[in-house]
Amino acid sequence: MSFKHITEYISTEDGTSGTLLIPQIIFNKLIPEVNKNLLPRELAAMVLTKDQIPGSTMTINLEEPNTMDIRRVGEGGEVPLDNIDYDTVTVTPVKYGVAVRITREMMEDSQFPLFERNIAVVGKRFAEKETELIITALDSAGATTAGGAAITIANITESMQDLEDYDYTPTDIILGTEVLNDLRNIDTFVEAQKAGDTEMLKSGFKGNIYGLKVTLFSANAAPSTTYKKYAYVIDRSEAFYLAIKRDLTVENFNMPSYDMQGAAITWRFSAGLLRSNAVSKITTA
Repeated sequence: MSFKHITEYISTEDGTSGTLLIPQIIFNKLIPEVNKNLLPRELAAMVLTKDQIPGSTMTINLEEPNTMDIRRVGEGGEVPLDNIDYDTVTVTPVKYGVAVRITREMMEDSQFPLFERNIAVVGKRFAEKETELIITALDSAGATTAGGAAITIANITESMQDLEDYDYTPTDIILGTEVLNDLRNIDTFVEAQKAGDTEMLKSGFKGNIYGLKVTLFSANAAPSTTYKKYAYVIDRSEAFYLAIKRDLTVENFNMPSYDMQGAAITWRFSAGLLRSNAVSKITTA
């Protein structure tokens, strides 16, 4: 036993981290989690702020498409009456929140600024929640294109036609990671002589397909990972709205009886469709 003890002092071969000559070092920088692919607000047809929502709810008035007919009138005949029909969308922002509480000892003894880091991550989670709510709204699309095991070019063009049949202009395709994988395996988007460029080969991502701007969302920011199999073709000027009744708000507080410091972070928000026929959903198996 004595010889073993001496060996550990002169060699690291038989030692373990944290004992004798082998100190256990902890890297003094926290490596944060990766940022997710989220949906930008520029995709929304309108973004309502708290100044535009004076009460708890607000109503958006919409003209019904293709109402009011023009009819042939015989000489001396009565001109027929008609008028535009209207529809409404009710906007009701919902409160979301989370509270963070950390003991004074944890803040004193931690290697990292725990409280500040928790608040920063909360901000990321609210951004992810926004993407989740947008996708939930888009899921009520007016049309659905049922694809097979993998998305096809025909699926994309069919969904584009779904919008065009109602006079909307397809501007964007929003897709999950599994759909992006399918696109990478369609030679039309990979072979330069067909695609017209080598964008997919260089970056693994094609930013524009048939005039549609391509936007990827993270499966971990969606309502569930099932959504990685879905894509949505939209007319961004008509599809959905965002309503922000309360901006992200941080209220700090102290709890002396528990020797804790905390913060309550809240947000009042809503996302919904304006016109369901301005969205077409593509599903894959």
